[in-house]
Amino acid sequence: MRLAHLVLVHQNPQQTERLIKRLICADTDIYIHLDGKCDIVEYIHIGQLPGVFFITNRTLITWANYSMMRATLTSFEEILGKGISYSHINLLSGQDYPLKSAEEIQQFLFANADKTFMRYRDVFNDWPETISRFTLYSFGDYNFPMKFKVQTLVNKLLPKRKLPYGLVAYGFSQWLTITPACARYTIDYLKKHPLLVRFFRLTWGVDELVFQTVLLNSELKGTVVNDHLRYIKFANRGFSPKILTMEDADLLINSGKFYARKFDIATDSQIFDYLDSVALAQQQ
Repeated sequence: MRLAHLVLVHQNPQQTERLIKRLICADTDIYIHLDGKCDIVEYIHIGQLPGVFFITNRTLITWANYSMMRATLTSFEEILGKGISYSHINLLSGQDYPLKSAEEIQQFLFANADKTFMRYRDVFNDWPETISRFTLYSFGDYNFPMKFKVQTLVNKLLPKRKLPYGLVAYGFSQWLTITPACARYTIDYLKKHPLLVRFFRLTWGVDELVFQTVLLNSELKGTVVNDHLRYIKFANRGFSPKILTMEDADLLINSGKFYARKFDIATDSQIFDYLDSVALAQQQ
């Protein structure tokens, strides 16, 4: 059994390299999806590290639109196509960083190889501030003249949208640690249900909704643990996570989580050194 990491990267080769080096571990493979907007020449040296591979089918990603899901799904399919027995595919961004040693994390996941770790809420009952994502049209994933004016007009004239196939709406966090069975089920379900893909393509912030909605309406629901194993701190209820620094060091170490986001090496490089030293002490 092995562990796969999928890292979605769109900037900062130096920070990406540091993250990848912390993820390297025996029985672990690391896959990098580099945003289609990026020049791979700046990152290609990272692929020389042991167990590190670049996803070949790159997607040009726009934030909060279906292109993010397309990048994730096609990358998952490429990883599954390797025919390797993975316990999980762990989805990270290039601005994540581990809070524990790679060995400790791997040991936990191998012991829970039948569980997917993913935060979720029932949208209409427990996350009402996001109901509009399911009821209003978003044209962000399309490119045509005056699309946002057309989007506003469409939302004024057309009735509220409804999820197809009688599905219940779930969502919460994009970041997850998913079993191959759950990843394969989601990919196949979307291929067999094109109306759902069309619905999600017209949904803002869709990266926080797809896996939850598909899996929690399936027989695999019982394998999903409502914990994504990550520490994320939002400032003033904003959409973007706070940049974590040494001011957050105690919170990070005492969180009990495996990963945190997000970090910026240009804002505070000391926090990386500190987390590395804590992980090293855990191994001794």
